[in-house]
Amino acid sequence: MTATTATAATTPRLDHFINGEHRTPASGEYFASTNPATLETLYEVARGTDEDVTAAVDAAHRAFRDPAWAGLTATQRGRLLRRLGDLIGEYGDELALYESLDNGKLLREMRGQLKSVPEYLYYYGGLADKVQGSQIPASNLDIINFTMREPLGVVGAITPWNSPITLTVSKLAPALAAGNTLVIKPSEYTSRTIVRLAEIASEAGFPDGVVNVVTGYGAEAGAALVDDLRLAKISFTGSTATGAGIARSAAGRFIGCTLELGGKSPNIVFGDADVDNAAMGVVAGVFAAAGQTCIAGSRVFAHRSVYDELLEKVTRRASTIRIGNPVDDDTELGPLAFEAQLNKVKSYIDLGRSEGATVHYGGDRPDVGLPGYFLQPTVLTDATNDMRVCREEIFGPVTAVIPFDTEEEVLRLANDTEYGLAAGVWTSNLQRAMRMSRGLEAGTVWINTYRAMSPMSPRQGFKKSGVGIEHGIESMYEYTRLKSVWINTDEGPVADPFVMRG
Repeated sequence: MTATTATAATTPRLDHFINGEHRTPASGEYFASTNPATLETLYEVARGTDEDVTAAVDAAHRAFRDPAWAGLTATQRGRLLRRLGDLIGEYGDELALYESLDNGKLLREMRGQLKSVPEYLYYYGGLADKVQGSQIPASNLDIINFTMREPLGVVGAITPWNSPITLTVSKLAPALAAGNTLVIKPSEYTSRTIVRLAEIASEAGFPDGVVNVVTGYGAEAGAALVDDLRLAKISFTGSTATGAGIARSAAGRFIGCTLELGGKSPNIVFGDADVDNAAMGVVAGVFAAAGQTCIAGSRVFAHRSVYDELLEKVTRRASTIRIGNPVDDDTELGPLAFEAQLNKVKSYIDLGRSEGATVHYGGDRPDVGLPGYFLQPTVLTDATNDMRVCREEIFGPVTAVIPFDTEEEVLRLANDTEYGLAAGVWTSNLQRAMRMSRGLEAGTVWINTYRAMSPMSPRQGFKKSGVGIEHGIESMYEYTRLKSVWINTDEGPVADPFVMRG
């Protein structure tokens, strides 16, 4: 995408959404957002700078203290979230189409995601008045000690391009339920649905300044947001390298951060598994969403007794995947989201060859009659766990299938990674399933399924896959601070000022 100040009469412009209204960028500059399937320009995006970010944080900072928001009860906040969920449901088809055009994900997949997004808002709307403090027993009956949970303040949310509205709502819902305000910086590749989300939040009744969106590049608008000293918390989903920089910034200012980062997840198939189901699980784990998901099962470990059968079934299904325009109902694999991502994935396939892996299937750009960033689903064999293609996140439709002999061996291989986001296990042995669940160093473990998730189930990354928790009631605590209050009910004089009272 290239910055521009030109105005095209036929190209719509997308401005920031700050303090309840659209706002043109302070720089006056916009850049083009293109359809990754057709390479057509969809719209022009406001190129945010530190001036725009300052205005958005100003608005969020004022709104946090304004009685129009701060004076609401938790129950009233919950009602607003549920109303937002209702409206997201009403606008679901529109939002699904925007996301499919923006990032190339299947329209039917996005329709499914948009049906689940309101559930996040209903869940956290219901939790808004369920997060409570507690009374603490004191050693002195004249002392009352209790705790309360308070909102943090202004939350900066930086969200990715692969599932924009779902991953944004997973931050927005608990943050708002807890009483915070937000400034969101969406990916420069997928800004439209996030601006639309802020518009819909305003329609739902959220006061001006509670939800703000500044669009632009990460190195400009994103960096300015991270560096704003008025943020009380930063929530980021994206690459591990960027997350490490955000963590350093947050640590230097003693503010919290939630980071959902990269993954190199193992998908393990034992000899006693239903191989047909496991093969579908492998396909779903790495070829769905063109592999552009942090939980992709990009390392497949197959017990030697079923290795050939599993490889044959996965390859056969990969060869029949319908690649094409993601808005067509019969398409099963759309393009990668942008050119640099396509080039990165292709470079990893070439790297795999140079390391000694075999491209068993795929690896090429298919002819689908469109000029976009399409790539065949790719299966690598003759790979070993120490190769870079098995250690580094590729974020594309590429998997390596590796044989193993024993449970102890595969557990060691699966855990031999700097990531720990997710893992899959396919087995009919309940005892083995439990052993693997305990032994795998991953925040989410799926048994005989893959990519299942719910707003009620917490997600946490181990190792370099992240810090903090998203989803579940645990996520609410990430957006609150705990205060302990002590009340002395004894009206008598203090007997000894040099002795602590408890």
